[in-house]
Amino acid sequence: MEHLQELRSRIIKTLIGFVVAFIGSFIYVQQIYELLVKDIDGKLAVLGPSDILWVYMMIAAVCAIAATIPLAAYQLWRFVAPALKPEERKVTSWFIPWLFILFIAGISFGYFVLFPIVLGFLTSLSAGQFEMVFTAEKYFRFMINLIVPFGILFEMPLVVMFLTRLGILNPTVLKKSRKLSYFGLVIISIVITPPDIISDILVIIPLLVLYEMSVQLSNIVYRKRLMKEEAALPIA
Repeated sequence: MEHLQELRSRIIKTLIGFVVAFIGSFIYVQQIYELLVKDIDGKLAVLGPSDILWVYMMIAAVCAIAATIPLAAYQLWRFVAPALKPEERKVTSWFIPWLFILFIAGISFGYFVLFPIVLGFLTSLSAGQFEMVFTAEKYFRFMINLIVPFGILFEMPLVVMFLTRLGILNPTVLKKSRKLSYFGLVIISIVITPPDIISDILVIIPLLVLYEMSVQLSNIVYRKRLMKEEAALPIA
């Protein structure tokens, strides 16, 4: 019961942090909106008043999630810290800021690199054939569905390093499950991208590179952990 109460307390603190970040983001949501649509010719259309609210809430929610990640990681660390050794506490505490950094890096990659390429390719298909009108709801739904998963997937190398450091994963397991992992990443890329082969390829390649980076980082962390364990053994 004490553990459940502690977990409940950590979850409540995280939710409070999300609500505060959401309110703060919603206050400045119009400025954020203008920043996101500054490269669009003309204005986005809306089909009703509810679309405006949906767009503003989605933008504020994504900003709030990004701002809440360090708090959520810290609360999770505080929950599991009593079960960790002093050295493990010190090591795992370094992962907290990197969770936020990699999430922002993933979103930035999706927004500044992948999103313009995919959007440009799709709009080029309509050249001379269709009159394309962007609605705010569909435009931001497309953007969020494309860039937010990258914010999460960019955490993969850090999560793998963390699990390797705790002895839960090792590079041998990652190498043996490479085919299955590739298949899963291909499925993810197909789900989060529009139904065309170019978009799928543009997403699949970064995901496979992230996985291989995770394997290499796991290998480095695993070797260091083995060296420390061997150094700690008593000399016969």
